[in-house]
Amino acid sequence: MTTFPGAPRLLKGAIVALDENQPNPIVIPFQYNPGTVNRTLELQAAGEEGNTTEALRLKGAPVETLKLEIELDATDDLETGESNAVQMGVYPRLSALEILLYPPSDLIVLNERLLSLGTIQITLPIAPLTLLIWGERRVVPVRINEFSITEEAHDVNLNPIRAKVSLGLRVLSYNDLSANNRGYHLFLSHQIVKETMANLGRVNNLDAVTGSNLNLL
Repeated sequence: MTTFPGAPRLLKGAIVALDENQPNPIVIPFQYNPGTVNRTLELQAAGEEGNTTEALRLKGAPVETLKLEIELDATDDLETGESNAVQMGVYPRLSALEILLYPPSDLIVLNERLLSLGTIQITLPIAPLTLLIWGERRVVPVRINEFSITEEAHDVNLNPIRAKVSLGLRVLSYNDLSANNRGYHLFLSHQIVKETMANLGRVNNLDAVTGSNLNLL
């Protein structure tokens, strides 16, 4: 006899960073999935206005931007006495997201030493490849362009115990990455999945839509 579980299993979205200097990916799951994800796609057309021979030519994938809001709350963990929440609230979770925008501190120290020794050229840090995972059919490389935090409650030590993080992401396509970058192939796979989904969502019978025998050819 089977029992109904009461609620469907909900996958969690996540931000994942792939750092070439670390053997394992950095996984930052969303504590609560955002209720809304706003997506904007901007066409990348090759043709110039007024050029009738190039009007329909595309030069690459559209530029896609996403906006979403992540909620962090240590209340449940505080009730169960989870040590990190008791000592630091949601500060570790906030830091895990924020640090994706920072160059490594050891490289900053190294570059400062090189400059003091008269080195003209220093090494600029390369950010880890950041992915937005939003279900198994949407895994895309992204760059975090906007990041704002609203801390809504604090403990007695002024650690944030509840916060909202607003993220503005730009999807990185094969237009932005070299062919030897993992993100290039991840985006290409994402587009192939999207093409498959598009085939499922199309209606091939024009007569069924218009209600008449409309000849477009």
